[in-house]
Amino acid sequence: MEKKPMGRVKKVVLGVVGVLVALVIVAAVAVFALFGHELATLGSIEKVNDYPLYTMTYDGDYGIDEFIAQGGASNDGELIQFVVNRIMKGLPITIDLPDLACSTFNATTPEGDALFGRNFDLSFSPGMLVRTDPADGYASVSMVNLGFLGYGEDKLPEDLVSSLTTLAAPYAPLDGMNEAGLAVGVLLIDTDPTDQQTDKVDITTTTAIRMMLDSCATVDEAVALLEQYDMHSSANSCYHFQIADASGASVVVEYIGNEMSVLEPGDATTMGALSGAAGVTYQAATNFLLTPGEYDFGHGQDRYERLMSTLSAASGVLAEDEAMDLLAAVAQEPHLNSRGEESATQWSVVYNLDDLTASVVMGGAYDEPAYEVSLVS
Repeated sequence: MEKKPMGRVKKVVLGVVGVLVALVIVAAVAVFALFGHELATLGSIEKVNDYPLYTMTYDGDYGIDEFIAQGGASNDGELIQFVVNRIMKGLPITIDLPDLACSTFNATTPEGDALFGRNFDLSFSPGMLVRTDPADGYASVSMVNLGFLGYGEDKLPEDLVSSLTTLAAPYAPLDGMNEAGLAVGVLLIDTDPTDQQTDKVDITTTTAIRMMLDSCATVDEAVALLEQYDMHSSANSCYHFQIADASGASVVVEYIGNEMSVLEPGDATTMGALSGAAGVTYQAATNFLLTPGEYDFGHGQDRYERLMSTLSAASGVLAEDEAMDLLAAVAQEPHLNSRGEESATQWSVVYNLDDLTASVVMGGAYDEPAYEVSLVS
């Protein structure tokens, strides 16, 4: 049998190798075309605090317009299905909002800057500060409890594979601030879940926060947005929102009998002596209804009294470090919650709605330097 010259064999081998290299390049280009934004997002994750706190910059479009166009979501299952199909490329996830025992307030600095303070209280919650910058909306930062996305002490976003579920984070914000100076936080109320049933598009608790941060510059715009949709509470619970903006305006929005109630500073009759007189600009919220009525749903009255008495004594004027001190004063010490789990303050944030900065303290470590972030590039 005639042997092929070595040069010819070498050419064949090189040809095969060349084809394989070309296929790898084509495959890599295809993967980048399909997942380029997702890979850039996951590559941005950074651990900035050992509690832990992570930061992530979301690259590209997370599909909020598509979410609204396809009818929104009337429950967690529908939201999860949209996120799985649109963002996670079929990878299953969970989004779960359990009992949130939290506190919020707004105030003004001596220099006139609007502040928004927020304590997030729950069982151990690894946090993630998520930056988003939609093409047709406002850039924002928001805080996400990674525990709601399936993370915990035994699973953290430490590499590419373990980080995949964080791609759903834009749909799970609990508080945040946008570049227009709007801030919002959500708090649990112990009453019937909100389940509005009209012909409006359906949204859930966290998607409402996402939409307000993306598209609203003022409190009035945020209230008008909420009025356009049917609200459905996440996790079969009920929540209310405190919303504030850079002008110093603030409202608490809550749902009673599926009807939206909007309270401005001074409107709440609970602990009326602490609610302030006409012209007051500050208010607070914890975990009970503030709308006047024949009910006393929820808890956190002690925290509310501490917040309002401090704000009242200062006429609503606090420096940023004093605002963080007030969050520390109403922080939850470790205790057993309604599910028998140890609960405590997981993070405290002071948002400056004029400077567009945020200071984050994790795990009640108020004696340590806060993590500082700015929306100003």
